[in-house]
Amino acid sequence: MNTSNINIEVGYLLASDMALMIYDTRRRKKILFKPINSGNVSMYVCGVTVYDLCHLGHARCYVAFDVVHRWLEASGYDVNYIQNFTDIDDKIIERAKENGVDFLKIVNENIDAYFEDMDSLNILRADQYPRCTEYVEKMITIIESLIQKNHAYVAADGVYFHVESSPEKYGVLTGQKIDAVLDGAGGRVSNSGKGKKDRKDFALWKLAKEGEPSWGSPWGAGRPGWHIECTAMSMDHLGEQFDIHGGGHDLRFPHHEAEIFQGECHTGKSPVVNYWLHNGFVNMNGEKMSKSLGNFWTIRDITSKVHPLVLRFALLNAQYRSPIDMNEQLLQDAGINHQRLLDSYRLAFNSWNGTEEKNLRSLPEPNISSTDSLAHSLGLIEKFAEEFALAMDDDFNTRQAISKTMSIVREINRLLKSNLDSRDLKSVGFYALELFEQQAGNVLGLLPERDKINFKQNLINPKKEKIMEAVENLLTQRTEARAEKNWKEADRIRDILLNMGVVVKDTPNGPEWDLS
Repeated sequence: MNTSNINIEVGYLLASDMALMIYDTRRRKKILFKPINSGNVSMYVCGVTVYDLCHLGHARCYVAFDVVHRWLEASGYDVNYIQNFTDIDDKIIERAKENGVDFLKIVNENIDAYFEDMDSLNILRADQYPRCTEYVEKMITIIESLIQKNHAYVAADGVYFHVESSPEKYGVLTGQKIDAVLDGAGGRVSNSGKGKKDRKDFALWKLAKEGEPSWGSPWGAGRPGWHIECTAMSMDHLGEQFDIHGGGHDLRFPHHEAEIFQGECHTGKSPVVNYWLHNGFVNMNGEKMSKSLGNFWTIRDITSKVHPLVLRFALLNAQYRSPIDMNEQLLQDAGINHQRLLDSYRLAFNSWNGTEEKNLRSLPEPNISSTDSLAHSLGLIEKFAEEFALAMDDDFNTRQAISKTMSIVREINRLLKSNLDSRDLKSVGFYALELFEQQAGNVLGLLPERDKINFKQNLINPKKEKIMEAVENLLTQRTEARAEKNWKEADRIRDILLNMGVVVKDTPNGPEWDLS
């Protein structure tokens, strides 16, 4: 990091000898990442079945792969990120029947809710969000190819993939035999099906029941099976072989193994995916999250209690492959540490105080061995920044990356609260601000956008955030009334604020407020 120039580029994180290592589920070890096309990454992550609101497990998955997306881009790659929506499914059909509405109403409402939840968690948008109902013709083409190559067969209730037609592909992600994983398949492997040859076989096409949405096919009106949709959509957007396929740990079997069967048997190419990434489970107070146990949390359940970025902090404070035991204490700790980060970010902003970059003093070269206290501190910060990058290059280890970020917070706080002269203080403030926005902001996604922050206020209380704009408008009106000595109007506005639960404190820097 060249601190003689205050302007810091994201690339400073990346030393030439760094190498990104990714744990590939198929090979069961960390592998040096090499994309198929140099400088470009193709990535597909299985999306949600849009029959209901997103839950904590969805938050874990999409926050994890958001950071994968962010780090790849910070590392200089051009990422083509695809994430699908499953918009036809038994659960969607059942929910539509329960509500007496067309299935598309359920789908569209829950897609809108999905984006609201993901935006609140500061998750960057994927490049494309294909819906499976838009790809039925492509699925039919793949199914016809599999039948022609004797990998699939027509039965009385649809079309099935015949697993025994390519037995060497079975278990490549789980490393298990079918009998060992039946209990953990969540009802997705069974003997059901008219004319199904083997319980290991899975549906490619389901003939429609009366009153169900359906599409025409050579085998009769129906709809695609669950697995075939991702094969069709991923290959359409990314080609017959692509770099990264991600999803939750529970998708390894049968969904992702089914994708391997379908894709490789259809194209004759192997592997269809070079790196399979799977995030760990989320438990609630030591138990699997389940509606029947009463410990099922939607994203909105949690973000009604804590700010979405606090939830994001809690989820990232574990390496993505590790399981998380979510509980109130974990969220409370995340809130405290996230606030420490925000307070340091605010301190950096206020120390800089908007000074134009051309008027900032150059800082000394960082040197951890220097007797100059400023150069020494900058050397420590550089060391932590390099360790942050090493952690991210070690299979996206966000737990270690957050640890290094908090070490930077401690050193930045010490430096900005020391006896720096005013010009050094401004330069260090700007330097710290840029550093925070690159690491905690651009890579980890833990900072709000700068223009959405009131740096005079403590951040972030979700209840305060909801009323912040209204309160700021009222405070502006109150300030104007006081300036005009219109005490009656000022008192009226004060009463409005009190009724909103807002307590105002007048300071030399203007009014500050909090909730009572």
